[in-house]
Amino acid sequence: MTTTARRLVLLFALVGLASAGISLYVHYQLLRQPGYTSFCDVDTTVSCSSLYLSRFGSVRGVPVALLGVLWFALVLVVTVGARRASSFGEDLAAYLFALSTIGLAVILYLGYAAFFVVKAVCIMCLITYAAVMGLFVVSGIATPVPMTTLPRRMLRDLRAFVGSPVALTMAVLFAAGAATAVAFFPRETSAPATAQAQAPVPQEKRSEFQRWWESQPRMTVPVPDEGASVLVVKFTDFQCPSCGQTYLADRPVINRYEAEFPGAVKFVTKDYPLQPECNPGIPRELHSASCASAVAVRLAREHGRGDQMEEWLYTHQPSLTPSLVREMARSIGGVPDFDAQYARALEAVKADAALGRLLDVRVTPTFFINGVKVDGGLPPQYFELAIRYELQKAGKIKS
Repeated sequence: MTTTARRLVLLFALVGLASAGISLYVHYQLLRQPGYTSFCDVDTTVSCSSLYLSRFGSVRGVPVALLGVLWFALVLVVTVGARRASSFGEDLAAYLFALSTIGLAVILYLGYAAFFVVKAVCIMCLITYAAVMGLFVVSGIATPVPMTTLPRRMLRDLRAFVGSPVALTMAVLFAAGAATAVAFFPRETSAPATAQAQAPVPQEKRSEFQRWWESQPRMTVPVPDEGASVLVVKFTDFQCPSCGQTYLADRPVINRYEAEFPGAVKFVTKDYPLQPECNPGIPRELHSASCASAVAVRLAREHGRGDQMEEWLYTHQPSLTPSLVREMARSIGGVPDFDAQYARALEAVKADAALGRLLDVRVTPTFFINGVKVDGGLPPQYFELAIRYELQKAGKIKS
């Protein structure tokens, strides 16, 4: 490979790595802050978030942006490592061309999904696509050997690569870094441990939490408590990863207290979809199926299947689309006339969203526990501690 071609490869790889890295940062913020707005979200059409949070934004919970970072990093490792193994360097362009062909196939699929399925344009994605295509063209022009001979050459070059301490070290570090990144990056589908599996809160931490809890302002939440000593109101979006995580973690706590103290704890779910169709307070569409999901749960409750519908939505968030929600509302929620009932139920969803705006809900989930507002929720053991403390104050539990 000529010096000019190598420099172009490095340039495209660095540009692609930077754009994929920025995309990964945005995706991370979206997982941790559901109301997060990135610089590349211009409107409902030009929106990176719409793609990152769609079912095409992740593969088995691993963000596509992370896979892009690893792919461009691999291109850099191969390119730089080739300088340490002369025989490998002769076939560098062919290896890059093979990698670029795979990359090109992936971006063609993602481009189709973005433009024709999600119908959104992602600026950072376009830069990434351009970098992949640049690598494909440069490596294709620079390839001096027939690609049919690549498997045979690969065995020879692999021995040379292993024989280079520097190249081998780079490969090991890359593999370790890639495995660590995939293992520890937050997953949209990962469920936290249930409250029973959490370590008990030490007494000093309990006292500290109670002092903090008492210092929090309390708001009047216009939701009937029906005589309950503890009213927990959760504003949720069924496509919000944190909403799903708190659902799985907090539900056992609620069930236990409802069983131990019948009528003393009331848990109410309110809808706050991050989608302008049913929540005018949201300036752009973050979740394309959140309104339909909220409607599906409401209609399923009318048929006695609300819990099943809710659990299915929370555990299948990455794959949710309006059409899939409609289909599952029929098969799981027992709703035979989803389309006919949609407009009616949507008005109720809008009413919940309006209440959320009145209470200054900014992120999902947002909890109100006897009027104490908690953005994002509490760790399960502290969620349990808050309920127990409120029950103690009401005289339901002795201190």
